[in-house]
Amino acid sequence: MAESPVFLNTDVVARLLCYGDLLPRLESAMGKFSKRESSEIIQPVRSVVPIHKHDGFLGLMPAYMAAEGILCTKMVAFYKRAEGSSLPSTQATVLLFDPEYGNVTAIMDGEAITARRTAAVSAISAKLLKPALSEVLCILGSGQQARSHYDVFTKVFKFKEVHVWSRRREMAEQFVNDLRGLVTLCSSVKEAVMGADVIVTATSASEPILFGEWVKPGAHIAAVGACRPDWRELDDVLMREALVYVDSREGALAESGDIILSGAQIFAELGEVINGSFPAQREKTTVFKSLGMGIQDAVTAKLVLEKWKMEQLRTENTASPDD
Repeated sequence: MAESPVFLNTDVVARLLCYGDLLPRLESAMGKFSKRESSEIIQPVRSVVPIHKHDGFLGLMPAYMAAEGILCTKMVAFYKRAEGSSLPSTQATVLLFDPEYGNVTAIMDGEAITARRTAAVSAISAKLLKPALSEVLCILGSGQQARSHYDVFTKVFKFKEVHVWSRRREMAEQFVNDLRGLVTLCSSVKEAVMGADVIVTATSASEPILFGEWVKPGAHIAAVGACRPDWRELDDVLMREALVYVDSREGALAESGDIILSGAQIFAELGEVINGSFPAQREKTTVFKSLGMGIQDAVTAKLVLEKWKMEQLRTENTASPDD
């Protein structure tokens, strides 16, 4: 008889999940995905149910990784919140299954998983594509994704300046107040991105907010917002003049308004750069359009469960025996 599934809340997941462990696993998974060996990885494009009455969507992101023994799905609800709303725009739950028997082995709150795996993949894109000399980081947005990107980018790279802008001034002020380091709060997107070597767009925008004429030639942009075919963060000039990298060609062509509406051509998947089948072009302006993939959630959740089990085992081994 199968054991009851483990439930891990946001606090537990966040405590167990560190970027040092996560980055190499994600890099390996994305490389394997781009080899397109169907027997190894099965990951359909995200299914999305519109919730028109409440201006929201429910997405389902399953993935099966045979060699790693991982069967997983994430259910993610994302909403366009009204100005001033204190409600989160995204909420998620991740389920891990035993691939042999099909029973659920773990249920995890997906907030930290989504935030950290997304930021980690953006950091991988920057490692491969950013200018060799990168001193200025710009973050557009002030929500959970902005925070996770700040955390990993300042851990992995050495920036001299960080510029922040957000549509919600009070959230941006709180975000900056919570950070340590040389962080400048900017009053406009143009001010924030001028001179930036690496730009992260993590907004809820549905119309372009970042324009190519403002972007420093050779800069790298990690675009993680605008996950619907009719939403955008980047304008036509930027999308058409930059080399565009994606996590999944199928996902980007189905879901990315930045790509679909601009008519931009996809140069390569990030996994193809990891595999060495496509070059990393550091001299040119590059855009990594991130939509998120089920395999990213899958390897992240597996890592969390492994670390939780190790922690439980250590607790058992150090417990005093009964008299």
